[in-house]
Amino acid sequence: MITVTDLEVRAGARLLMEHVSFRVGPGDRVGLVGRNGAGKTTLTKVLAGQSLPASGKVTCSGEIGYLPQDSRSGDPEVLALHRVLSARGLDDAVRRLRESEHEMGSDDPVVRDKAMKKYERADAALHAGGGYAAESEARRIAASLNIEDRILDQPLRTLSGGQRRRVELARILFSDAEVLMLDEPTNHLDADSVVWLREYLRTYKGGLIVISHDVGLLEACVNRVLHLDANRAEVDVYAMGWKAYLEQREIDERRRKRERANAERKASSLMDQANKMRAKATKAQAAQSMMKRAERLMEGVEGERRADRVARIAFPKPAPCGKTPLTASGLSKSYGSLEVFTDVDLAIDRGSRVVILGLNGAGKTTLLRILGGVDRADTGQVQPGHGLKLGYYAQEHETLDTSRSVLENLHTAAPQLTDTEARSVLGSFLFSGDDAMKPAGVLSGGEKTRLALAILVVSSANVLLLDEPTNNLDPASREEVLAAIRAYEGAIILVTHDEGAVHALEPDRVLILPDGVEDLWTADYADLVALA
Repeated sequence: MITVTDLEVRAGARLLMEHVSFRVGPGDRVGLVGRNGAGKTTLTKVLAGQSLPASGKVTCSGEIGYLPQDSRSGDPEVLALHRVLSARGLDDAVRRLRESEHEMGSDDPVVRDKAMKKYERADAALHAGGGYAAESEARRIAASLNIEDRILDQPLRTLSGGQRRRVELARILFSDAEVLMLDEPTNHLDADSVVWLREYLRTYKGGLIVISHDVGLLEACVNRVLHLDANRAEVDVYAMGWKAYLEQREIDERRRKRERANAERKASSLMDQANKMRAKATKAQAAQSMMKRAERLMEGVEGERRADRVARIAFPKPAPCGKTPLTASGLSKSYGSLEVFTDVDLAIDRGSRVVILGLNGAGKTTLLRILGGVDRADTGQVQPGHGLKLGYYAQEHETLDTSRSVLENLHTAAPQLTDTEARSVLGSFLFSGDDAMKPAGVLSGGEKTRLALAILVVSSANVLLLDEPTNNLDPASREEVLAAIRAYEGAIILVTHDEGAVHALEPDRVLILPDGVEDLWTADYADLVALA
């Protein structure tokens, strides 16, 4: 299926991993883990054939179904159902069937005759690919991921980022791929869909490589673990499930500590003895031998694992502003005949904390984009109050200029910073040295998240619009974001599936879409967060 031999992977000049060898066969469900920036996404791109390694070899037999973190592929005018069916090449057959059905209603007999022949050819192609049962299977997978039939019948351009992501996941699961390679597949899924996906992957007969910070998914599915150690540029292979892997990591770490302590004790004794002997010329050679033996003792043991570096995140001290820095009234948004939401009113007072709830597709991201000035409402208006300074964190990182470097993106957001000051900020977000010059387009999802958060930090914003700010983050980085949310003194409008993020926010109000109902926050709403 996939065989990796002596692989070396780099990000620019930075070595991510070397001497990596492993195999993924049928029934292997591999969890690819490591801190943000360790190279997980880069490695999956190499395995999927989208990037080349610095050296080494990747051999694949069979089709690979690859779900990247940023999955906005496909013609935006194509229907969502056709995008799913395209995984088996059935989209063209279904499209021709629908066209011929329409043409058979023509009053022109010539058009009707051509349409009937066209229908027969399309029907034959559809049956060769599994027939109408295949379309039913695609719809069943979509429904399990909470993609309603009305969404399947819409063009991709009308869908939210979360809906597009779920369509791409449905497409990969519907494909005939022998190996699934999924990068954060639970992003944008509600609780029921996550439970279904866990069971689907647990019983999947092919090979699986999954990157996920969803511990429940890893516990349910994984029977092997590849740990990317960014400190040593190595990949550790564990042929065991998730819980056993965590236990083994602790055992390995305790063993390393014991071995190193023993080696240090013996080496210290040898060095003490050598220092005593060096004073005598007749014993100088023996002393030298003892010192070399002490050095070999220390070379023969592994050092303790260094703790992974974590970005230190503290949102800015908000700039002074009036009592109500942001007001919206009568907002509505539609895509063609599809009404997303109507008549939404919102008044954001200084320091207020609001969470927006609603099912996927209810317009949560769309509303934030309108409040942030990225999109325009069909009706209504957004009114900035005195001293408003907005900070917008977009879940798909659309606010980043992917053609510019990490450093240039930060300078664009905060032109007052000197180059040294900007690099200092980026360093605290783990972009040091040449990493600051990397184009934003080559960053992993976790790295884009860190850059977007760095931009918020230097913004002096007094109203933050946060759309899924904990997606793609490892547990330690997520805790940093939650702590920043707790400590921030300005106003926050939050969209999230993360119950921990809502708990950190301690909201005073909730806005429920698509109806636009506003209410005081109570604990009863907490149960809706993971379901929304």
